[in-house]
Amino acid sequence: MRLAYFVPLTLAALTGCPSDPAAGTESGTQDTSSESGVTTTDTVGTVPTTSTTDEPTGTTGEPPMLDTYSFANGCYSLRSGDVYLAASGDAFSFGADKAGAARFFMKAADLGTYLFYDQDGGYLVAEDGPLVRQTTLVSDVTLIDDTYVSGAEWTLETSVVDWSQYQLRNRRNDQLLGTDALAAEGVPVTFEAADGCTPHPELTLDASGQIDRTMFDDGDLYGIVDTHSHIHSNYAFGGGGLFHGGAYHRLGVEHALPDCSISHGEMGRKDFFGYIFDNSGNEEADLASLLPDLVAKQLSEDNHATAGWPGFTEWPDGPRRSTHQTQYWVWLQRAYLAGLRLVVQHATTNAIICDFMIGEGIQKSRYGCDDMSAVDRIIDETYAMERYIDAQSGGPGLGWFRVVHTPAEAREVIAGGKLAVVLGIETSNLFDCKLTPGDGDPTCDEAYVEAQLDHYYDLGVRAIFPVHKYDNKFSPGDGDRAFIELGNFANSGHWSNFTLDCPDPQVGGFDSGNVNFGGLNMPRDVYDSTPPNDNSKFPTAPLTTTTMYLSQILEPALEGPYCQNATLTALGEHMIRQMMARGMLIEVDHLPQWSYVRAYEMLQEADYPAVGSHGRNNNGLLYELGGTSATGFGNCRTDVPGSTVQGFKDKIQLIMDNGGYPAEGFGFDLNGFAGARRPRFGDGACPTPQTDPVTYPFSSFGGDVEFTQPVVGNRQLDFNTEGLTHIGLLPELIEDARRDAVDEADIEPLFRSAEGYIRTWERAEARAAELGG
Repeated sequence: MRLAYFVPLTLAALTGCPSDPAAGTESGTQDTSSESGVTTTDTVGTVPTTSTTDEPTGTTGEPPMLDTYSFANGCYSLRSGDVYLAASGDAFSFGADKAGAARFFMKAADLGTYLFYDQDGGYLVAEDGPLVRQTTLVSDVTLIDDTYVSGAEWTLETSVVDWSQYQLRNRRNDQLLGTDALAAEGVPVTFEAADGCTPHPELTLDASGQIDRTMFDDGDLYGIVDTHSHIHSNYAFGGGGLFHGGAYHRLGVEHALPDCSISHGEMGRKDFFGYIFDNSGNEEADLASLLPDLVAKQLSEDNHATAGWPGFTEWPDGPRRSTHQTQYWVWLQRAYLAGLRLVVQHATTNAIICDFMIGEGIQKSRYGCDDMSAVDRIIDETYAMERYIDAQSGGPGLGWFRVVHTPAEAREVIAGGKLAVVLGIETSNLFDCKLTPGDGDPTCDEAYVEAQLDHYYDLGVRAIFPVHKYDNKFSPGDGDRAFIELGNFANSGHWSNFTLDCPDPQVGGFDSGNVNFGGLNMPRDVYDSTPPNDNSKFPTAPLTTTTMYLSQILEPALEGPYCQNATLTALGEHMIRQMMARGMLIEVDHLPQWSYVRAYEMLQEADYPAVGSHGRNNNGLLYELGGTSATGFGNCRTDVPGSTVQGFKDKIQLIMDNGGYPAEGFGFDLNGFAGARRPRFGDGACPTPQTDPVTYPFSSFGGDVEFTQPVVGNRQLDFNTEGLTHIGLLPELIEDARRDAVDEADIEPLFRSAEGYIRTWERAEARAAELGG
C-alpha cells in the first residue's frame, strides 16, 4: 500500500544522526531542525536489524528480510569478517582494522539505496569494476544524458553467503561489492555504528517544532491548498535544462541544483526563453532584435549569474528568474510546515519551445520534445520523489509527501499531519491530440480519448486541463497574446483565429484584448479545416521556418476586445463528459471565451463542479456548482489596516454569497512561467513607503512551528526585499499578511482551503456516481 501514516521525518533525518527503527510511529507529528547539513558532526546510533527476530541464520530456506531503510543519515563503518573497508589514495578495499576504517554517512538515494560518503568527503564508487574514491560525481544532469546511472549508488540486500549480513549491489553495474572490486558473488557486510562522519551536503530547513494542528474544532481539515503547482518542470521541454534545477536528485542537492551554465551557458547567454519571458512577460517581445543572437545561438549580453549550490548568486528567484527551480523538496517541506497540506501537481511542458531550442542547437535534450513524453516522465518523477522523501525519513510511508488518488485518501493524509499531492496535467497537445496531426500521431477519436483517460486515471491523474496554450483537437488554445502565441502558429500551421464576435458580456481569461501579432491573424470559418501553411519542418529547422513569416510577425498589433473564433469541438465535449463520468477535476481556466461559455453550459446541465486554479470563477457560478478557485494577498500596504487581505476577504464573501464553502487557497503556478509574489520593500516596489517588515523568529499560524531566517547554501534570503524567492518562503508570505490583518479570523479561511478543495473533489465523485459514471 502507498499510504502509511507515521512521523513524517525524524530528527535524525535532519541532523545526520542514524535513524531509530522504533521511532516515528506517532501519527501527525513532525520534528524538525535548523541545523546545517554540511558541517562535520559526531553521530552514534543503533545498527538496524532484521525485520523479524525468529529467523534462522544461515543459507537454507527463505532468506530473512533485513531492514534496508533505517540506515538513512546514519554513520557507519563497513566490516566483512575481521576486516574493514578503508580508503587508500583513490581506491577503497577491505583490509584495514577498525581504527583505520572509513566512516560513511549513508545518504539515501532511494528506498534501500544509498550513497556512501566518507569522513573526508569522498564517495564509494564503482564505475567499471574497481572500488574507487571520488570527491566529485557526474550525473545524468551534469552530462545531460538520461541513460547515465551513477556508480556511487548501492542497494542493500540480504547476503547470499550469510543471511544475517548484507551484500551491496551497485545500481550502475548490477554487480556486488567485493573485496576491492565488483564481483558476481559479493562479500557479506555488517554495518557498525561509528562517529565522526561528515553529513552529506544538504540545504537547511530553517524551521523547528512539531506539527500539532491538523483539524479545526468543528472537524474540518486544517491546511492550505496550492491548486496549481509544477514541481518537476525540469523534466519538461525535453528535460535538457531549458528549465534548470530539480525538486530532488538521487545524488543530492549538488546535482539537483547545480550551476546552470551546463544548459543556460556562460552568464545565462543560452537562456533565450528565460530572457524573453523575464523581460517581457505577457507583453509583446522585441523579437526582431534577437534574430542576430538566435543565429549566433547565444545572447550578445550577459543574462544572469549561473552559480547554483552552494553559492546561489542570482537564483532561486521566483519573481525574476522564471527558468530556475523554486520547489526543491526542502523548500516545499518548509512550506508544508507553515500549513501547506494539499498540492495539485500539474505535469506541464511545451513541445514548440523545446523544438525551437533543441532544433536550433542552442540546448540539448534528454528525450523527445512531444508533450506526453514529458507528462509521463513528470508523473513517474512525482512518485519517485515520494519514495525519495520516504527514504530520507526511514522507510516506506514514513515521509511527509504522499500522492493521493481519492478524496478519502487526501483526508486521511492531511489528518495524519502530512502533505497530500494530487496529480494533474496541463499541456497543449493533450494525449498527442494535435489540431494538425503529424506523421505517427494517433487518431484522436472518442474511443482513443476514453482509453487515454482510463490510462492516466490508472496512473493516478485526477485533474486535467482540456487545453493549454495552443489549439488542439478539443478546443482552441487559451488565446494568450504574448510571444508564446507564435508557437500556436508553428504548432498547427493555422493563422491566428481572433475575432471581435465575442460573448456578451465577455468572460475574460487569457483570451481577451489586443492581438499582438496582427499580421498573423486571419480568422477562419471552420476551426479544424486544412491548415494553409506547412510548418512540419519546424522541429528540425525552427528559425528557418519561422523567418518565412517574418513580415507578418512584425506587423503591428490589432487593437480591440478580440477573442478566439471557435468553441469546444465535439471531441472536446465528449472528453469533458467522460471526465465527469470518472469523477475527475475539470480545470477550466485555460479555456478561451467561447469554450468557457460552452463548458459552463455543460457543467450546469450536469450540476458538476469545476476548478478555476488560475482564479477565474465566472462571476460566482463556479461556487454555485460546488467548485473552487485560487486567490492571493495584495502586495503593498496602504494607510488602511488590512488592505493586503481585503481582496481575500471580498473573495470569501463572494463564495458565501453563492453558497460555496467559505475558503480559498493559492494557485502559485511556481515553475510555470507565472512569476511569484514580489517584495514590498525596495526602490519602486510599492507606491508608498512600507513598514513592519517580517522579522525572526516567528511562529506558524497554528503556533506549532518556529521559523528562522531562510538560507540557501551560502546565501541568506530576505523576503522583505526579494519576495517569494521559492515556495519555502510561504511562511513569510503568511506572516506578512497576518501582521496586516485586522483580526486573525481574516486569514483563517486560507487554512480551510484544503478542506474546500477536497469537498469539490468529493462532489465530483458523487456526481459521477449519480450520473452513472
